[in-house]
Amino acid sequence: MNSAVSEPALIGVDWGTSSLRAFLIAADGEVIDSVASSEGIMQIDGHAFEEVLDRLIAPWVASTDLPVMASGMITSRNGWVETPYAEMPLSAGDLARSLVLHKAANGTRIHFVTGASTEDTGGPDVMRGEETQIIGASSLGLSGGTFVMPGTHSKWVQVAEGEIKDFSTYMTGEVFAALKGHTILGTLMKDNAFSKEAFVMGVKAGLEGQSNLLHGLFHVRTLPLMGKIPDAAAADYMSGLLIGTEVAAATADAEGLGPITIVGRSDLSERYEIALNTAGYESRHAPDDIVAKGHFHIARAAGVVG
Repeated sequence: MNSAVSEPALIGVDWGTSSLRAFLIAADGEVIDSVASSEGIMQIDGHAFEEVLDRLIAPWVASTDLPVMASGMITSRNGWVETPYAEMPLSAGDLARSLVLHKAANGTRIHFVTGASTEDTGGPDVMRGEETQIIGASSLGLSGGTFVMPGTHSKWVQVAEGEIKDFSTYMTGEVFAALKGHTILGTLMKDNAFSKEAFVMGVKAGLEGQSNLLHGLFHVRTLPLMGKIPDAAAADYMSGLLIGTEVAAATADAEGLGPITIVGRSDLSERYEIALNTAGYESRHAPDDIVAKGHFHIARAAGVVG
């Protein structure tokens, strides 16, 4: 590897609600090193964000003065520095022009990436962190189509020519957790190995009855109650039902989808791949750590790195 481009040039920080990742990024945009922590913004007492970051990246900044590019919920109202929301359409250049510079007590220059917003017929929609991942994917040639970002609040993002055009948020993961943990539907559920059969059964029910979800959810209880599915498969059936409903809604305008890219390598991402396949759609997975690519791409557009 060329020693000139392998020299550290930037530190990227992806700081969410429940976890934190930091990347040491070279002058060619490649990740040299990375570190992860469970210290998401909601796990930090007294908003001691600077102390946490100092501890995490100390080995990288001991003898250098590297700039830091930070994105995610760290820029929210509950985070370190709240940044405004940028409106659609949104490119790397737009995010570069919207960076919020903060100088930490130890002199570290931290550039906070703004979030993104759009207006739906029912009200506003927002995201923080996903915009940086999308820019990273675009810099790798994945510059168009629909990006599916599974999570507690799943995002479906429409991208064209490297710009974020629009997006929608689905509270599927949070609804699943609430139903499983706080309603009668969870009383029959047991932790067990993934039942693909029950999951696909739920996906099909969600695809077919998307407008009748509140009624369909009661089947999560009656199917195992009447011996139609095992008790241990109830959670996977409900997961499929909710994700199938989400997929049906998000793909209603099939002509505008383009290539579908799933961001993430978790078990949840695999479920979305199965659900999309069940609905008749092919999908691909984005490369790992595209958020670091996004940090670098935005930093370069802003002149933070050469």
